[in-house]
Amino acid sequence: MEGGGKSRDAKDALRRGMNTFLKELKDAARNKSWYWKLVCCGGRTEAFRAFRNEQTSAKYSVVVLLVDAEGPVTGEPSRHLNDRDNWSITEQERSRVHLMVQTMETWIVSDTAALTKYDGKNFDANALPTSNNLEEVAKVDIARDLRRATTGTTKGEYHKIRHASDLLRKIDPEVVRKRCAFCERLFERLGQEVKAA
Repeated sequence: MEGGGKSRDAKDALRRGMNTFLKELKDAARNKSWYWKLVCCGGRTEAFRAFRNEQTSAKYSVVVLLVDAEGPVTGEPSRHLNDRDNWSITEQERSRVHLMVQTMETWIVSDTAALTKYDGKNFDANALPTSNNLEEVAKVDIARDLRRATTGTTKGEYHKIRHASDLLRKIDPEVVRKRCAFCERLFERLGQEVKAA
C-alpha cells in the first residue's frame, strides 16, 4: 500500500494501524491458513512497483495494491490509474487494484464519533463534511476540514505521520464502508477471494 513516508518507523506505525482497520479481512485470511503481509511502500509509484514485482514473483497467491486516488474516480480503479498515472493494469490485476478515494483521510473523517473521542476537548466536529458519499469531497477539502476540526485540540492539528496510524486503529470500518464505496469494494472483493479459497 501507499503511505508511511520514507521512515521505517512511520511505515511500521501505518502498517499496524491499517492492519487493525483491516482486521476482519486479516482474521478471515488467517482462518483459511493464509499468510497475511501488509507492506507500506512510501510513495504511490513505489507501491505500484512493489505490487507489480510481487505479481511476477508468484511468492504469494493474492497480491493487492491500495493507493490514494488523488482525485475523483468515475469508473474502475484500473482505468483511473491508467488515465491519471499511466499505469498499465492487466486484466488479471484489475480486481486486485484498490483505491482510497480521494485520500486515506477520507476514511478517517468518515467516523466523526471516533475522531471526537480521539481528539477530545476543542474538537470541532462541525468542521467535517457531512456528505453520505465522502468520496465526492475533494482531497484538498478533506485536508482543510480535518485541519479546522483538530486545530486547538490537545493532540494538535492533524498530521498524517503523527496521527493516521492511531486513528486507523480507532475508526470503525463499518462506518467508513457506508460512506466510502471504494472502501466497501476493498472489503467485499478481498472477502470474496478469501471465502472462495
